[in-house]
Amino acid sequence: MNWQRKPELAAEALDEASARRLAMNLLARREHSRQELSAKLGRRNIEPRTLESVIDRLSAEGLQSDGRFAESYSHSRMQRGQGPVRIRMELGQRGVSAALIETAIVALAVNWRDLARDVRRRKFGSGAPGSYKEKARQSRFLQHRGFSHEQIRAATAMADDPQDD
Repeated sequence: MNWQRKPELAAEALDEASARRLAMNLLARREHSRQELSAKLGRRNIEPRTLESVIDRLSAEGLQSDGRFAESYSHSRMQRGQGPVRIRMELGQRGVSAALIETAIVALAVNWRDLARDVRRRKFGSGAPGSYKEKARQSRFLQHRGFSHEQIRAATAMADDPQDD
């Protein structure tokens, strides 16, 4: 069965009220960045001018906020054991400004070294890595999770590593 729409059945462009209703439905489920909301609505049959107008009004009314999105997103990712490097990158990909990203990261008030240690401990157990090969494997895991080199070094310290605390 062919599920594609036939050209003669394509709907006319959505009006502003319909576009707003669609945007509100998306925002009711979760926070969206302006870029995400624009992309999702853009896939619908909405005129670009109408799309911008709807998102501008939602932002002005406080219903869409990149700052609130950044705080919610960064908190969610931190709870999942992701580090600040990855969170910054993902928020940037979603169109959030660098200033809002930094504000959201600082607002978390988390000790990233402790989080990296906890994430490493949950994945690999409480003991320190037994060999440099194992330390490298754990370091790659933490790097993929988005922790900085300093945080990774603190989390994967071995008994014979020089202490610089």
